[in-house]
Amino acid sequence: MNETVSFGYQSVSPREKTARVGQVFSSVARNYDRMNDAMSGGMHRLWKDRFVRRVKPRSGEDILDMAGGTGDIAFRIAKFAPGCAITVADINADMLSVGIERAVKRGIDGLVWTEANAEVLTFPTASFDAYTIAFGIRNVTDIPAALGEAHRVLRRGGRFFCLEFSTTLWPGFGDLYDAYSHRIVPQLGRAIAGDADSYRYLIESIRRFPDMPTFERMIVDAGFVRTNVEPMLGGLVAIHSGWKI
Repeated sequence: MNETVSFGYQSVSPREKTARVGQVFSSVARNYDRMNDAMSGGMHRLWKDRFVRRVKPRSGEDILDMAGGTGDIAFRIAKFAPGCAITVADINADMLSVGIERAVKRGIDGLVWTEANAEVLTFPTASFDAYTIAFGIRNVTDIPAALGEAHRVLRRGGRFFCLEFSTTLWPGFGDLYDAYSHRIVPQLGRAIAGDADSYRYLIESIRRFPDMPTFERMIVDAGFVRTNVEPMLGGLVAIHSGWKI
């Protein structure tokens, strides 16, 4: 069977997508956070703050932040709820290296950093109270497998939270954002990170990601209940959540 998956607007084999996504993030790791500021006008910081408030981490909880390489979500969780046991996992060692350096500079210790594939986690079943993933799920080759693993590693009563780009429902805004993202973002990538192609892929991956109702059904299919979708900017960005019972 010649199974293919999307890499931006291209169809490639699952193995090739995993390798190429790895190359993208190794290329952008050093400038990832600067580019997030440039692409979103700094709004990604507000989205992430809101995301962590929705997670409501509590002291003493075990939390897995998947695809959290540069530490943005983990640092916020640690500030919101000192005393959490936070594991930062990412498939890309270069992203993790950037996160570890940032933690040292900020004097944040106690985080566990580990290289891990979201589709085949090595953590024992029922290890965590919460699973977070921000702007990472769309880059996973097998999203249902990753959602299944998220469900597996959560304890009963555990919660799943995902922050991801989606499809805005505001009339006209989607067309404006499409024009901006396809024409301007790759040029920002070239100017700031010296890499237009990686940022072209990142924009294309947003376009290929399932819409909000479709992704919510995928979360339900993975076994989660009490699912919820909280759109921002009409759905340009959305917080998806669910519970394991």
